[in-house]
Amino acid sequence: MTNWTHVVVGGGLAAAKAVETLRSEGFDGRVVLVSAESEPPYDRPPLSKGYLRGKDGLDKVHVHPEEWYAGQSVELELGVPATGLDLAAHRLTLGDGRTLDYDRLLLATGSTPRRLTVPGADDAPLLYLRTRADSDRLRAALAGGGHRVVVVGGGWIGLEVAAAARESDNEVVLIEPQSTPLLGPLGAELGGLFADLHRRHGVDLRTGHGVSEVRSGADGRVTVVDASGGEHLGDVVVVGVGIRPETALAEAAGLAVDNGIVVDAGLRTSHPDVFAAGDVANAFNPLFGEHVRVEHWANALNGGPAAARSMLGQDVVYDRVPYFYTDQYELGMEYSGHLGKAGYDQVVYRGSPESLEFMAFWLRDGAVRAGMNVNIWDVVQDVQDLVRGGGRVDVVRLEDTGVPLPDTLA
Repeated sequence: MTNWTHVVVGGGLAAAKAVETLRSEGFDGRVVLVSAESEPPYDRPPLSKGYLRGKDGLDKVHVHPEEWYAGQSVELELGVPATGLDLAAHRLTLGDGRTLDYDRLLLATGSTPRRLTVPGADDAPLLYLRTRADSDRLRAALAGGGHRVVVVGGGWIGLEVAAAARESDNEVVLIEPQSTPLLGPLGAELGGLFADLHRRHGVDLRTGHGVSEVRSGADGRVTVVDASGGEHLGDVVVVGVGIRPETALAEAAGLAVDNGIVVDAGLRTSHPDVFAAGDVANAFNPLFGEHVRVEHWANALNGGPAAARSMLGQDVVYDRVPYFYTDQYELGMEYSGHLGKAGYDQVVYRGSPESLEFMAFWLRDGAVRAGMNVNIWDVVQDVQDLVRGGGRVDVVRLEDTGVPLPDTLA
Protein backbone atom coordinates (compact mmCIF):
# COMPACT_ATOMS: atom_id res chain seq x y z
CA MET A 1 0.00 0.00 0.00
CA THR A 2 3.03 2.31 -0.22
CA ASN A 3 1.63 4.09 -3.26
CA TRP A 4 -1.91 4.27 -1.91
CA THR A 5 -3.67 7.33 -0.56
CA HIS A 6 -6.03 7.10 2.39
CA VAL A 7 -8.20 10.16 3.05
CA VAL A 8 -10.09 10.85 6.29
CA VAL A 9 -12.85 13.46 6.37
CA GLY A 10 -13.64 14.88 9.80
CA GLY A 11 -12.41 17.16 12.54
CA GLY A 12 -13.17 15.16 15.66
CA LEU A 13 -11.83 12.33 17.76
CA ALA A 14 -12.77 9.54 15.32
CA ALA A 15 -10.80 11.19 12.50
CA ALA A 16 -7.75 11.86 14.68
CA LYS A 17 -7.65 8.32 16.06
CA ALA A 18 -8.10 6.89 12.59
CA VAL A 19 -5.04 8.61 11.13
CA GLU A 20 -3.08 7.73 14.26
CA THR A 21 -4.00 4.07 13.80
CA LEU A 22 -3.18 4.05 10.09
CA ARG A 23 0.38 5.00 10.98
CA SER A 24 0.71 2.81 14.06
CA GLU A 25 -0.48 -0.18 12.03
CA GLY A 26 2.30 0.40 9.54
CA PHE A 27 0.57 2.11 6.62
CA ASP A 28 3.32 4.01 4.81
CA GLY A 29 1.30 5.54 2.00
CA ARG A 30 -0.14 9.03 1.80
CA VAL A 31 -2.57 10.06 4.57
CA VAL A 32 -4.69 13.21 4.23
CA LEU A 33 -7.08 14.56 6.85
CA VAL A 34 -9.74 16.99 5.60
CA SER A 35 -11.69 19.15 8.05
CA ALA A 36 -14.02 22.10 7.61
CA GLU A 37 -12.74 23.44 10.93
CA SER A 38 -9.64 25.61 10.98
CA GLU A 39 -7.82 23.80 13.78
CA PRO A 40 -6.58 20.22 14.25
CA PRO A 41 -9.11 17.61 15.39
CA TYR A 42 -10.34 17.94 18.93
CA ASP A 43 -12.32 16.09 21.56
CA ARG A 44 -15.87 17.38 22.10
CA PRO A 45 -16.87 16.28 25.65
CA PRO A 46 -14.78 19.03 27.33
CA LEU A 47 -16.76 21.64 25.37
CA SER A 48 -19.75 21.13 27.67
CA LYS A 49 -17.71 20.14 30.72
CA GLY A 50 -14.24 21.29 31.82
CA TYR A 51 -13.45 23.60 28.92
CA LEU A 52 -16.82 25.35 29.17
CA ARG A 53 -16.24 25.90 32.89
CA GLY A 54 -12.75 27.27 32.28
CA LYS A 55 -11.10 24.37 34.11
CA ASP A 56 -9.50 22.75 31.05
CA GLY A 57 -7.26 24.37 28.45
CA LEU A 58 -6.69 23.54 24.79
CA ASP A 59 -4.28 20.79 25.78
CA LYS A 60 -7.30 18.89 27.11
CA VAL A 61 -9.26 19.50 23.90
CA HIS A 62 -6.93 18.83 20.98
CA VAL A 63 -6.36 15.13 20.35
CA HIS A 64 -2.83 15.80 19.08
CA PRO A 65 -0.82 19.01 18.80
CA GLU A 66 -0.55 20.27 15.24
CA GLU A 67 3.12 19.32 14.96
CA TRP A 68 2.22 15.67 15.64
CA TYR A 69 0.54 15.43 12.25
CA ALA A 70 3.62 16.70 10.44
CA GLY A 71 5.77 14.29 12.42
CA GLN A 72 3.55 11.41 11.28
CA SER A 73 3.47 12.63 7.66
CA VAL A 74 -0.26 13.28 7.87
CA GLU A 75 -1.31 16.08 5.55
CA LEU A 76 -3.82 18.47 7.12
CA GLU A 77 -6.39 20.20 4.93
CA LEU A 78 -8.00 22.47 7.51
CA GLY A 79 -10.71 25.07 7.07
CA VAL A 80 -11.91 23.48 3.86
CA PRO A 81 -15.04 21.32 3.67
CA ALA A 82 -15.46 18.25 1.50
CA THR A 83 -18.22 19.17 -0.94
CA GLY A 84 -18.39 16.31 -3.41
CA LEU A 85 -17.66 12.61 -3.63
CA ASP A 86 -17.33 10.62 -6.85
CA LEU A 87 -17.39 6.98 -5.86
CA ALA A 88 -16.58 5.60 -9.29
CA ALA A 89 -13.56 7.87 -9.77
CA HIS A 90 -12.45 7.56 -6.12
CA ARG A 91 -12.28 11.34 -5.97
CA LEU A 92 -13.15 13.84 -3.25
CA THR A 93 -13.91 17.47 -4.13
CA LEU A 94 -13.00 20.21 -1.67
CA GLY A 95 -14.76 23.50 -1.08
CA ASP A 96 -12.02 25.48 -2.80
CA GLY A 97 -12.41 23.48 -6.00
CA ARG A 98 -9.42 21.18 -5.56
CA THR A 99 -9.82 17.41 -5.77
CA LEU A 100 -8.20 14.53 -3.89
CA ASP A 101 -7.94 11.06 -5.37
CA TYR A 102 -8.03 8.27 -2.83
CA ASP A 103 -7.75 4.51 -2.61
CA ARG A 104 -9.69 4.26 0.64
CA LEU A 105 -11.83 6.94 2.26
CA LEU A 106 -13.13 7.30 5.80
CA LEU A 107 -16.11 9.54 6.49
CA ALA A 108 -16.04 10.75 10.10
CA THR A 109 -18.19 13.80 9.41
CA GLY A 110 -19.91 13.75 12.80
CA SER A 111 -23.16 15.49 13.46
CA THR A 112 -24.81 18.89 13.61
CA PRO A 113 -27.09 20.33 16.31
CA ARG A 114 -30.77 20.26 15.45
CA ARG A 115 -32.13 23.77 15.13
CA LEU A 116 -35.16 25.06 16.98
CA THR A 117 -37.95 25.34 14.38
CA VAL A 118 -40.55 27.56 16.04
CA PRO A 119 -41.63 31.07 15.02
CA GLY A 120 -38.90 33.61 15.71
CA ALA A 121 -36.10 31.07 16.20
CA ASP A 122 -34.30 31.83 12.94
CA ASP A 123 -33.89 35.51 13.82
CA ALA A 124 -33.03 35.16 17.51
CA PRO A 125 -29.46 35.10 18.92
CA LEU A 126 -29.74 31.51 20.12
CA LEU A 127 -26.63 29.60 21.14
CA TYR A 128 -25.89 26.00 20.16
CA LEU A 129 -23.00 23.87 21.36
CA ARG A 130 -21.01 21.67 19.02
CA THR A 131 -17.73 23.35 18.08
CA ARG A 132 -14.97 24.92 20.13
CA ALA A 133 -16.07 28.33 18.83
CA ASP A 134 -19.57 27.57 20.18
CA SER A 135 -18.09 26.72 23.57
CA ASP A 136 -16.00 29.90 23.58
CA ARG A 137 -19.08 32.01 22.88
CA LEU A 138 -21.08 30.29 25.58
CA ARG A 139 -18.29 30.50 28.14
CA ALA A 140 -18.02 34.25 27.52
CA ALA A 141 -21.79 34.63 27.83
CA LEU A 142 -21.86 32.84 31.20
CA ALA A 143 -18.80 34.55 32.65
CA GLY A 144 -19.17 36.69 35.73
CA GLY A 145 -22.50 35.21 36.79
CA GLY A 146 -25.69 37.11 37.37
CA HIS A 147 -27.17 36.29 33.97
CA ARG A 148 -30.56 34.76 33.32
CA VAL A 149 -30.00 31.65 31.20
CA VAL A 150 -32.76 29.74 29.43
CA VAL A 151 -31.85 26.23 28.30
CA VAL A 152 -34.14 24.53 25.79
CA GLY A 153 -33.81 20.75 25.98
CA GLY A 154 -33.15 18.37 28.87
CA GLY A 155 -30.73 15.98 27.18
CA TRP A 156 -27.06 15.55 28.04
CA ILE A 157 -25.93 18.82 26.50
CA GLY A 158 -28.78 20.82 28.04
CA LEU A 159 -28.15 19.42 31.51
CA GLU A 160 -24.39 19.89 31.35
CA VAL A 161 -24.82 23.49 30.18
CA ALA A 162 -27.33 24.11 32.97
CA ALA A 163 -24.86 22.74 35.53
CA ALA A 164 -22.04 24.90 34.15
CA ALA A 165 -24.30 27.97 34.21
CA ARG A 166 -25.35 27.38 37.81
CA GLU A 167 -21.75 26.79 38.91
CA SER A 168 -20.98 30.22 37.44
CA ASP A 169 -23.76 31.75 39.61
CA ASN A 170 -26.26 32.29 36.83
CA GLU A 171 -30.02 31.92 37.11
CA VAL A 172 -31.21 29.00 34.99
CA VAL A 173 -34.56 27.96 33.54
CA LEU A 174 -34.60 24.67 31.67
CA ILE A 175 -37.52 23.73 29.40
CA GLU A 176 -38.05 20.08 28.47
CA PRO A 177 -41.13 18.73 26.65
CA GLN A 178 -40.92 15.24 28.17
CA SER A 179 -42.04 14.40 31.71
CA THR A 180 -38.41 14.17 32.88
CA PRO A 181 -35.01 15.01 31.46
CA LEU A 182 -33.27 12.10 29.72
CA LEU A 183 -36.50 10.15 29.39
CA GLY A 184 -35.32 8.48 26.18
CA PRO A 185 -31.92 7.14 27.27
CA LEU A 186 -32.62 6.55 30.97
CA GLY A 187 -36.37 6.18 31.41
CA ALA A 188 -38.57 7.95 33.94
CA GLU A 189 -36.93 6.43 37.02
CA LEU A 190 -33.42 7.76 36.45
CA GLY A 191 -34.59 10.79 34.51
CA GLY A 192 -36.37 11.82 37.69
CA LEU A 193 -33.13 11.54 39.63
CA PHE A 194 -31.45 14.05 37.30
CA ALA A 195 -34.48 16.32 37.58
CA ASP A 196 -34.19 16.31 41.37
CA LEU A 197 -30.42 16.93 41.16
CA HIS A 198 -30.85 20.06 39.07
CA ARG A 199 -33.73 21.40 41.15
CA ARG A 200 -31.62 20.99 44.29
CA HIS A 201 -29.01 23.14 42.62
CA GLY A 202 -31.47 25.89 41.86
CA VAL A 203 -32.48 25.16 38.27
CA ASP A 204 -36.06 26.14 37.49
CA LEU A 205 -36.89 22.95 35.62
CA ARG A 206 -40.05 23.12 33.50
CA THR A 207 -41.03 19.69 32.17
CA GLY A 208 -44.01 18.62 30.09
CA HIS A 209 -44.00 21.67 27.83
CA GLY A 210 -42.16 22.33 24.61
CA VAL A 211 -41.37 25.72 23.09
CA SER A 212 -43.95 27.42 20.90
CA GLU A 213 -42.30 30.75 20.05
CA VAL A 214 -39.16 32.82 20.46
CA ARG A 215 -39.21 36.63 20.60
CA SER A 216 -36.13 38.79 20.21
CA GLY A 217 -35.96 42.04 22.16
CA ALA A 218 -34.30 45.26 21.06
CA ASP A 219 -31.93 44.91 24.02
CA GLY A 220 -30.55 41.61 22.72
CA ARG A 221 -32.43 39.50 25.22
CA VAL A 222 -34.75 36.71 24.11
CA THR A 223 -38.13 35.60 25.42
CA VAL A 224 -38.86 31.89 25.09
CA VAL A 225 -42.56 31.07 25.15
CA ASP A 226 -43.43 27.54 26.21
CA ALA A 227 -46.41 25.55 25.00
CA SER A 228 -48.46 26.46 28.07
CA GLY A 229 -48.01 30.17 27.37
CA GLY A 230 -45.34 30.73 29.98
CA GLU A 231 -42.77 33.38 29.04
CA HIS A 232 -39.11 33.03 30.02
CA LEU A 233 -36.82 35.99 29.46
CA GLY A 234 -33.17 35.13 28.94
CA ASP A 235 -29.97 37.13 28.64
CA VAL A 236 -28.60 33.89 27.19
CA VAL A 237 -30.64 31.19 25.45
CA VAL A 238 -29.00 27.84 24.75
CA VAL A 239 -30.67 25.20 22.60
CA GLY A 240 -29.86 21.51 23.04
CA VAL A 241 -32.58 19.56 21.25
CA GLY A 242 -30.45 16.80 19.79
CA ILE A 243 -28.16 16.31 16.85
CA ARG A 244 -28.48 14.92 13.34
CA PRO A 245 -25.77 12.93 11.56
CA GLU A 246 -23.92 14.89 8.88
CA THR A 247 -24.75 12.66 5.92
CA ALA A 248 -25.14 15.15 3.05
CA LEU A 249 -21.85 14.24 1.37
CA ALA A 250 -22.55 10.51 1.58
CA GLU A 251 -26.16 10.82 0.50
CA ALA A 252 -25.32 12.94 -2.56
CA ALA A 253 -22.72 10.37 -3.58
CA GLY A 254 -25.28 7.55 -3.45
CA LEU A 255 -24.09 5.74 -0.34
CA ALA A 256 -26.74 3.98 1.75
CA VAL A 257 -28.04 6.38 4.40
CA ASP A 258 -30.62 5.59 7.09
CA ASN A 259 -30.28 7.40 10.41
CA GLY A 260 -26.63 7.92 9.51
CA ILE A 261 -24.33 6.31 6.99
CA VAL A 262 -25.17 2.62 6.98
CA VAL A 263 -22.11 0.42 7.58
CA ASP A 264 -21.52 -3.22 8.33
CA ALA A 265 -19.72 -4.70 11.34
CA GLY A 266 -16.41 -3.77 9.71
CA LEU A 267 -17.56 -0.15 9.34
CA ARG A 268 -17.71 -0.47 5.52
CA THR A 269 -20.33 1.53 3.68
CA SER A 270 -22.28 0.33 0.66
CA HIS A 271 -19.13 1.05 -1.38
CA PRO A 272 -16.23 -1.30 -0.56
CA ASP A 273 -13.58 1.45 -0.49
CA VAL A 274 -15.50 3.91 1.69
CA PHE A 275 -15.84 3.55 5.47
CA ALA A 276 -17.61 5.54 8.19
CA ALA A 277 -17.08 5.94 11.94
CA GLY A 278 -18.21 8.06 14.87
CA ASP A 279 -21.53 9.89 15.25
CA VAL A 280 -22.33 9.61 11.56
CA ALA A 281 -22.07 5.80 11.31
CA ASN A 282 -25.12 3.59 11.75
CA ALA A 283 -23.17 0.40 12.29
CA PHE A 284 -24.37 -3.18 12.47
CA ASN A 285 -23.43 -4.45 15.93
CA PRO A 286 -23.41 -8.27 16.07
CA LEU A 287 -23.72 -8.16 19.85
CA PHE A 288 -27.19 -6.65 19.60
CA GLY A 289 -28.12 -8.02 16.19
CA GLU A 290 -29.10 -4.62 14.81
CA HIS A 291 -27.72 -1.37 13.47
CA VAL A 292 -26.81 1.07 16.23
CA ARG A 293 -25.78 4.70 15.86
CA VAL A 294 -23.96 5.96 18.96
CA GLU A 295 -23.44 9.68 19.54
CA HIS A 296 -20.88 9.49 22.31
CA TRP A 297 -17.17 9.89 22.93
CA ALA A 298 -16.23 6.23 23.33
CA ASN A 299 -17.70 5.36 19.95
CA ALA A 300 -15.41 7.90 18.29
CA LEU A 301 -12.44 6.79 20.40
CA ASN A 302 -12.85 3.15 19.42
CA GLY A 303 -14.60 3.46 16.07
CA GLY A 304 -11.91 5.54 14.40
CA PRO A 305 -9.17 2.93 15.00
CA ALA A 306 -11.52 0.07 14.03
CA ALA A 307 -12.33 1.78 10.74
CA ALA A 308 -8.65 2.43 10.06
CA ARG A 309 -7.82 -1.25 10.54
CA SER A 310 -10.68 -2.18 8.26
CA MET A 311 -9.33 0.24 5.65
CA LEU A 312 -6.04 -1.65 5.84
CA GLY A 313 -7.77 -4.92 5.03
CA GLN A 314 -7.78 -6.37 8.53
CA ASP A 315 -10.70 -8.53 9.64
CA VAL A 316 -12.61 -6.14 11.91
CA VAL A 317 -15.79 -6.83 13.87
CA TYR A 318 -16.88 -3.70 15.69
CA ASP A 319 -19.09 -4.99 18.50
CA ARG A 320 -18.33 -2.62 21.36
CA VAL A 321 -20.82 -2.08 24.19
CA PRO A 322 -21.90 1.58 23.89
CA TYR A 323 -20.50 3.72 26.71
CA PHE A 324 -20.91 7.34 27.77
CA TYR A 325 -20.35 9.48 30.82
CA THR A 326 -21.38 12.80 32.31
CA ASP A 327 -20.29 15.12 35.12
CA GLN A 328 -22.92 17.40 36.66
CA TYR A 329 -22.38 19.13 40.01
CA GLU A 330 -21.29 16.44 42.48
CA LEU A 331 -22.57 13.63 40.25
CA GLY A 332 -20.22 11.63 38.06
CA MET A 333 -21.76 8.86 36.02
CA GLU A 334 -20.82 6.17 33.51
CA TYR A 335 -23.36 4.24 31.43
CA SER A 336 -22.81 1.06 29.43
CA GLY A 337 -25.31 -0.76 27.26
CA HIS A 338 -27.98 -0.46 24.63
CA LEU A 339 -31.70 -0.81 25.29
CA GLY A 340 -32.77 -0.63 21.66
CA LYS A 341 -36.38 -0.60 20.53
CA ALA A 342 -37.26 -3.50 22.84
CA GLY A 343 -36.52 -1.31 25.88
CA TYR A 344 -36.53 -2.73 29.41
CA ASP A 345 -39.02 -4.22 31.83
CA GLN A 346 -37.27 -3.63 35.19
CA VAL A 347 -34.80 -1.29 36.84
CA VAL A 348 -32.71 -2.76 39.66
CA TYR A 349 -30.74 -0.59 42.09
CA ARG A 350 -27.53 -1.55 43.83
CA GLY A 351 -27.21 0.98 46.64
CA SER A 352 -29.42 3.98 47.35
CA PRO A 353 -30.09 6.49 44.54
CA GLU A 354 -30.71 9.17 47.17
CA SER A 355 -27.08 8.87 48.26
CA LEU A 356 -25.81 9.59 44.74
CA GLU A 357 -23.48 6.62 45.18
CA PHE A 358 -25.16 3.65 43.56
CA MET A 359 -25.58 1.53 40.47
CA ALA A 360 -28.66 0.98 38.33
CA PHE A 361 -29.34 -1.85 35.91
CA TRP A 362 -31.93 -2.00 33.15
CA LEU A 363 -33.18 -5.57 32.70
CA ARG A 364 -35.20 -7.22 29.99
CA ASP A 365 -36.25 -10.86 30.30
CA GLY A 366 -34.04 -11.20 33.36
CA ALA A 367 -30.80 -10.12 31.62
CA VAL A 368 -28.85 -6.89 32.05
CA ARG A 369 -29.22 -4.73 28.93
CA ALA A 370 -27.58 -1.60 30.38
CA GLY A 371 -25.96 -0.47 33.59
CA MET A 372 -25.03 2.85 35.15
CA ASN A 373 -22.57 3.55 37.95
CA VAL A 374 -22.95 6.84 39.81
CA ASN A 375 -19.95 8.01 41.86
CA ILE A 376 -18.72 4.41 41.96
CA TRP A 377 -15.62 3.74 39.89
CA ASP A 378 -13.63 0.93 38.28
CA VAL A 379 -16.70 -1.20 37.58
CA VAL A 380 -17.31 -0.44 33.90
CA GLN A 381 -15.71 -3.65 32.66
CA ASP A 382 -17.83 -5.77 35.01
CA VAL A 383 -20.99 -3.96 33.85
CA GLN A 384 -20.06 -4.42 30.21
CA ASP A 385 -19.34 -8.10 30.80
CA LEU A 386 -22.87 -8.56 32.14
CA VAL A 387 -24.31 -6.77 29.10
CA ARG A 388 -22.13 -8.69 26.67
CA GLY A 389 -22.82 -12.05 28.30
CA GLY A 390 -26.58 -11.64 27.99
CA GLY A 391 -27.30 -14.16 30.74
CA ARG A 392 -30.04 -13.94 33.34
CA VAL A 393 -29.06 -12.48 36.70
CA ASP A 394 -30.20 -13.16 40.23
CA VAL A 395 -31.89 -9.87 41.14
CA VAL A 396 -31.37 -10.34 44.88
CA ARG A 397 -27.64 -10.81 44.37
CA LEU A 398 -27.50 -7.95 41.89
CA GLU A 399 -28.98 -5.63 44.54
CA ASP A 400 -26.50 -6.81 47.18
CA THR A 401 -23.47 -4.51 47.26
CA GLY A 402 -21.48 -7.27 48.97
CA VAL A 403 -21.76 -9.64 45.99
CA PRO A 404 -19.21 -9.08 43.22
CA LEU A 405 -20.93 -8.25 39.93
CA PRO A 406 -19.52 -11.31 38.11
CA ASP A 407 -21.20 -13.50 40.77
CA THR A 408 -24.70 -12.13 40.16
CA LEU A 409 -25.50 -14.40 37.22
CA ALA A 410 -28.34 -16.79 37.94
